[in-house]
Amino acid sequence: MMAGLDFCESDAVIILDADLQDPPELITQMLERWQEGYDDVYARRSSREGESATKRWTSKLFYKLLQRVAHIPVQQDSGDFRLLDRRCVLALRQLRERERYTKGLFSWIGFNKTEIVFDRQPRAAGKTKFSYPSLISLAIKGLTSFTVAPLRLISITGALVSLFAFLFTIYIVIDTLIFGNNVDGYPSTVVFILFLGGLQLLSIGVVGEYVATIYQESKNRPVYLVAEHNGARVSVPTLRSGDLPR
Repeated sequence: MMAGLDFCESDAVIILDADLQDPPELITQMLERWQEGYDDVYARRSSREGESATKRWTSKLFYKLLQRVAHIPVQQDSGDFRLLDRRCVLALRQLRERERYTKGLFSWIGFNKTEIVFDRQPRAAGKTKFSYPSLISLAIKGLTSFTVAPLRLISITGALVSLFAFLFTIYIVIDTLIFGNNVDGYPSTVVFILFLGGLQLLSIGVVGEYVATIYQESKNRPVYLVAEHNGARVSVPTLRSGDLPR
């Protein structure tokens, strides 16, 4: 997709899936909205036939979460099916990150947006390549690309756990020294160790996702490589990172 946007020189571009779930007959409506002055005409799905109830529910839950924690208004029930004015295309060309969450990028660039609502039909042929692990990976990419809320949640959780541990320590000292009660330590110690151990591993995992994103970006590899352009072979020097078509 990024390669297509880089090499496109038209006044507008339309992105749609090839499995006919994105109806081409909406292109006429998109062009009409574009001629009215809109820069980003995106198609929003009012129904999603062919998808399980679990997938629809988890997708809705994810978008609600992302809209709550992100600093951009991510459009729900919309995908890559949209018309983009050349101003949007030029803006997207400047975003060269490798870990790309395109739905967030479309929202991040802003511009004048409008929606077209349609009923999405089941795919005409083939099977989806997006398994649940792939969808989870995409969700993590969306969260780590547009919000640091998970990191802040870790900090808040750590502060609350520390506060609880401090108050519990005071309670044990008072209960032992003043009231003379014995401290039943083994069961509570095991529970606290398991709880804190799990919390620490979860925190390391969240931090690791952000570190992994930094690692991928630090390689500075090109977003794509081009072998041919309009039937002509592309020479190796044009494949350097940062080169853009004129």
